[in-house]
Amino acid sequence: MPFPFPLGVTTPLYLAPMAGVSESPFRRLCRRFGADVVVTEFLSAEGIRRENEATTAKLRFSPDEHPIGVQIFGADPVAMGEAARLVTDVFQPDFIDINFGCPVKKVVKRNGGSGCLRDLGLVQEVIRAVARGTHLPVTCKIRSGWNEEMRDPVTIALRCQDAGARVLALHPRTRTQMYAGAARWEEIAAVVAALDIPVLGNGDIKTPADAHSMWRQTGCAGIMIARGSFGQPWIFDQVKDLLAGVPMRPAPGVAERFAIALSHARMAEEYEADPRGAAIEFRKHLGWYVKGLPGSGDLRKQLHAVNSLAQVEDIFSQYLARGPRHNDVAELLPLAEGAAA
Repeated sequence: MPFPFPLGVTTPLYLAPMAGVSESPFRRLCRRFGADVVVTEFLSAEGIRRENEATTAKLRFSPDEHPIGVQIFGADPVAMGEAARLVTDVFQPDFIDINFGCPVKKVVKRNGGSGCLRDLGLVQEVIRAVARGTHLPVTCKIRSGWNEEMRDPVTIALRCQDAGARVLALHPRTRTQMYAGAARWEEIAAVVAALDIPVLGNGDIKTPADAHSMWRQTGCAGIMIARGSFGQPWIFDQVKDLLAGVPMRPAPGVAERFAIALSHARMAEEYEADPRGAAIEFRKHLGWYVKGLPGSGDLRKQLHAVNSLAQVEDIFSQYLARGPRHNDVAELLPLAEGAAA
């Protein structure tokens, strides 16, 4: 893969790394619907170097996920370098991404994720250690700073670039903001102007129009979509239409949406060893797929109680059988088979 972007892609669309969401089945689905690059869930360097079974299981990916990056986190440069070496040698992704953005308490209390942003010297040590541990390109995902007093995304980004980062993604909130307030897209524009390497914009992309607006306002080289993909993996294709200046394809109808959800559920069931556990874990995706539909409250209540894929199929069939506004139930299974192909 010509790095940093796939061949022929002017403005690449990335599926953001998200714990418990951007697992292999969802990554594959988003690739099918136009994501140019995907990234794994963030994984502990300590878990990787110690070959923790739960951690290494999340490093599995299939050929149709390329180009793919593995995202690692940690505050020990030695451990991060060793993890990068193991991931490169054993799993062979296309790049290694470093998480300097996660705001979750259990991560930052060990100085990982956005906790590293309190010490930019440490940030550079980590990047250099990872770069020494792999021949693959090293990229970074950051926030704008630890808190308002330390908010300085341009300086952080320049330090990352100087240490060897090849691409930088910015979520323009501080760690203390978590997900509150609005992402300051003007900070993405400032980082774009300051850096020589490509900058990815991330944050507050809920619709295709949001992604297009970010691109126009910031001049970012690529767009990283996170929560905007929940329950609507087709957002990537829709953003591509807007970037190309052509009419945006419509979102799928109800029956097709259900078919896509079932295809996703089948991939999740095949990926996990425990079918019941896979169905329970998949409930959150089901809730996202039906958001905004008529009667979605009752529908979500039913879906959040399922223990098998068969139950999901029954609930969708019953929903489609009700009311003239819904597509014919006969469309469901043929569409599901086509979506799963």
